[in-house]
Amino acid sequence: MSRLARRALAACLVLLPVAAQAFPDRPIRLVVPYAAGGATDVIARVLAEALGPILPQPVVVENRAGGGGMVGAEAVARATADGHTLLLNNTGHAVLRVVVERPPVDPHTSLTGITILAESPMVMLVANTLPARDLREFVALARAAPGRFDYGSTGGGGTLQMAAILFQRAAGVQMNEIPYRGGAAATLDLAAGRIAVVFDAGATAFQTARGGQARAFAVTTAERNSTAPDVPTLREMGVDAEMAVWQAVFAPAATPRPVREALSVAIARALAGEGLRARLAGLGADRIPALGLDATDAYLAAEVTRWEVLMRR
Repeated sequence: MSRLARRALAACLVLLPVAAQAFPDRPIRLVVPYAAGGATDVIARVLAEALGPILPQPVVVENRAGGGGMVGAEAVARATADGHTLLLNNTGHAVLRVVVERPPVDPHTSLTGITILAESPMVMLVANTLPARDLREFVALARAAPGRFDYGSTGGGGTLQMAAILFQRAAGVQMNEIPYRGGAAATLDLAAGRIAVVFDAGATAFQTARGGQARAFAVTTAERNSTAPDVPTLREMGVDAEMAVWQAVFAPAATPRPVREALSVAIARALAGEGLRARLAGLGADRIPALGLDATDAYLAAEVTRWEVLMRR
């Protein structure tokens, strides 16, 4: 790390003009708005392990599942805005206003972004029992019998649902949505052959495919993933759709900017180390942006606009 970056980190982590106390002065609570075992939970725990020694305070992951991510988002939005309670959410955060009827809080005004941590593909996993050898054969089967196949979803605008909706529109097929409390539960049913398809994030999907529990038919990004270079893109297989799932860190909207800057710099420092970066890449992260506060705001605003339009169609 450069001398300038070290100085910036030191400046952010010394006494801040917030109650004249050092930040952080106690453990950080990192809320994941989904059940344990899913891709976002896995990434949160990897981040917590790397970030703790840098702050230096323990970072404790807490799962607050429900409402398509709204339960966890609300818990953080209503927390004391001092930087000690954070949210790690994914692309599903962008559509909470669309999919949650009368949301208790507006996730886009009651929370503020700290950084974009990583981008990775969604992976189309199919059951080993499915009578198709590749995506083209699956599309042909699905078009011939609308509603024949079930797909697992976490519902409520979660990334599993979002990817499946985009795929169905682009491929001209119709599948039945089967809701689950978390992606891990959906994958278990996929492995057992109770459902046909799950779109899961690379952080967990590639491991599922490597373990032989399901087959990976395609990734949703524009290019193949270096973790599984033999898995084609949707476009390579004739389906004109693209989606990268991102993971972002949020804080309550009223969190003072110096605190947010301290957190952003600390996460950037963690990402600059080979350990965290390598682990995220191993989980399928194609890109590790580590954006600053203003760039994060612009990124999230563009994503909210894009996904709200798509999900309202």
